[in-house]
Amino acid sequence: MRNKWRIGLLGSLLIVIGGVAAGFTVNEQVPGQLRGAPLLAVGEVKKSLKDIIFETQKLVVMIETESGSQGSGFLYNLEGDLITNAHVVEGVRHVRVKTADARDLEGEVIGISTETDVAVVRVKELAGTEPLPMVRYERGEVGDDVMAVGSPLGFQNTVTTGIISGVGRSFQIEPYAYKDLYQISAPIAPGNSGGPLVDMKSGAVLGINSAGLEDGGIGFSIPISNVLSIAEGWSKKPMEMLPNLSVAEAPDETQKEASMVRMAEYLVKHFYDSLNNRDYVYAYSLLGGTWKEGTSYVKFREGYLTTRNVVIDDMHISSPNDDEATVTAILSVDERKNGEYVLSKYQVTYRVGYENDQLKLLTGKGKTIRK
Repeated sequence: MRNKWRIGLLGSLLIVIGGVAAGFTVNEQVPGQLRGAPLLAVGEVKKSLKDIIFETQKLVVMIETESGSQGSGFLYNLEGDLITNAHVVEGVRHVRVKTADARDLEGEVIGISTETDVAVVRVKELAGTEPLPMVRYERGEVGDDVMAVGSPLGFQNTVTTGIISGVGRSFQIEPYAYKDLYQISAPIAPGNSGGPLVDMKSGAVLGINSAGLEDGGIGFSIPISNVLSIAEGWSKKPMEMLPNLSVAEAPDETQKEASMVRMAEYLVKHFYDSLNNRDYVYAYSLLGGTWKEGTSYVKFREGYLTTRNVVIDDMHISSPNDDEATVTAILSVDERKNGEYVLSKYQVTYRVGYENDQLKLLTGKGKTIRK
């Protein structure tokens, strides 16, 4: 994974590749329209920006190599294939893929370019999942509202927003030639590389976020229409031999523990994002088996119907090992009581751990914080 490469853009500016590196009621037990596509069908409700963000996040993953370096990727077909940057996965055949619902899966690099910064990773467990829509033929224009989704600095499923501020940008960062890029005002940080650039109106993928200026104010994205045919070729016929394969060093225990803390924090936040978006089925799927045995989905959902929004005010995480963590959070909950909405405070504690190789909320309890 590259840290910083100098290019001749605007004199001495540095470009850094970004691939390194809801509510509820708590008691004692915490339970588009694509360019060129048809218009919305009669009676179909146009999605809000909040819906588009949440649905996009579900299909964006964090990619980690055995050396501990990180990047992002997104599901683009029904075969379980992810598009990412070549510099995110260069030198390895197999990678770890962390999904939005905290599954830790293995991915295989089935295609990678040595000239264009694009690669495809296949994850068998994701086959059959409906992918993100792609802007296949049209192009983004200056002024279009866009968002970048990825895992900058290891913070999974982070969203940054901006506009397309330039088109047709080109430069060279050996060994890759970057041509005809979108220049965007959405910040691109280490870990964003390989994530999607999404049209905020339609929810369709416009590009692959690939590089950003060192000060974080400008990013660059490869138009997806320029590389879709390459990716689809690898998906139909995976490469038997990959260029520049090497054996990566295994991460030390400190890296593993830090990763567990980050994933536990992410899982709890993602749980409440799901509830705030009224996706109770998805939130329920994040619970462990024992918790589900004691709480049916109907009971779980009923416990959250009176809540309008939850904000996490503070969070503390301790991890005795790389397999389990304890998360304590302070919540501000906007919930309906006696026919009106009031703001309540709670303290919740979760035990987070792996169950069948998937990170889950194993147990949870909460208490009211008296005002």
